[in-house]
Amino acid sequence: MTDSDRRTLYELMGGAETIRKLVEAFYPKVQNHPLLAPLFPSDLTPVIEKQYLFLSQFFGGPSLYSDQYGHPMMRARHMPFPITVERADAWLSCMAAAMSEIGLPNDLRDFLLERLKGSAYHFVNSPDTE
Repeated sequence: MTDSDRRTLYELMGGAETIRKLVEAFYPKVQNHPLLAPLFPSDLTPVIEKQYLFLSQFFGGPSLYSDQYGHPMMRARHMPFPITVERADAWLSCMAAAMSEIGLPNDLRDFLLERLKGSAYHFVNSPDTE
């Protein structure tokens, strides 16, 4: 096994700088999405910061989210919001667009999205017909 085989996704992505760029490219897309925008506050600053902390940890970087907020318990934290399969798809679509916008290589983007799919669909708590 070489050193490159032992690198985390966080490192392969480019670390803190890339995670920051990703969340800053992602949230304007969320704000403009008709299915997602109603779920978020108008001031996304705290949401962006929490997403930065969480994704850093989720992709194998420092445990920033847990250090500040404790165990992520992401499904429980998302329960107050009506999350449908359609919204999970929209969230993933916005994330894919943000990853492309910041120039992540296609193979890495596809791998990261596949990893995020598990979480996105795990948060579904409402039927698509509202």
